Amino acid sequence: MNILQLDQSLTLLLNGSHSLYADGLAWTLTQTVTWLPVAVVLLYVLIRNNELRGVVAAVVGIALCVLLADQVASSVFKPLVERWRPSNDPYIMYAVDVVNGYRGGRYGFFSSHAANTVAVATFVSLVVRFRPLTWWLASWALLNCWSRVYLGVHYVGDLTVGVLWGLAVGWGIYSLMRRYTPALVARQQTYGARPNFTRAGYSTASLHLLIAGLGLSYLYAALRAFFFA
Repeated sequence: MNILQLDQSLTLLLNGSHSLYADGLAWTLTQTVTWLPVAVVLLYVLIRNNELRGVVAAVVGIALCVLLADQVASSVFKPLVERWRPSNDPYIMYAVDVVNGYRGGRYGFFSSHAANTVAVATFVSLVVRFRPLTWWLASWALLNCWSRVYLGVHYVGDLTVGVLWGLAVGWGIYSLMRRYTPALVARQQTYGARPNFTRAGYSTASLHLLIAGLGLSYLYAALRAFFFA
């Protein structure tokens, strides 16, 4: 069995189920609107913990993460590689479980969802330096990856490459931010040793609020799945 056959077999193993609840959960998790409240709380955290320059730098950094992660996947690799999504692959499309008739675009290598979420999760984790939040952001990225393979719109290989690219983008943008935003380093030196602050100078109380926002979004997805039809 070669790597492409292994990728196909693993994807079919993880794709779909006979559970309407799992269908609804995957469908809700992959919707952008589910995560909008988390984005609002994240913006509040950035404003609460930074001066204007720091807020602008962080927002620009997140925007660059999304732009670079998404455009390299969507505008470069997908039209260049032309690998079918499982849901559109003529060889297996009828063996793939789809939800709500959703099959995505024609090509899927590599996953923009995986690249975007991992890039943002990596960047934010490096900026705030709070381990509990890092684990929550990792779970957020992994849930998004799971939803894409469950819905049949990505191979596991698409997601794996997307995760690796997202890690590279998140780390790269953060490194540039540190280099060209000297105030970030000064802030870490000034606030890092204070109680109830991370070594990056972020209030742990505000970061727990962001964790709560993620938890409530998970709860919303779990409850919304009961009403999926």
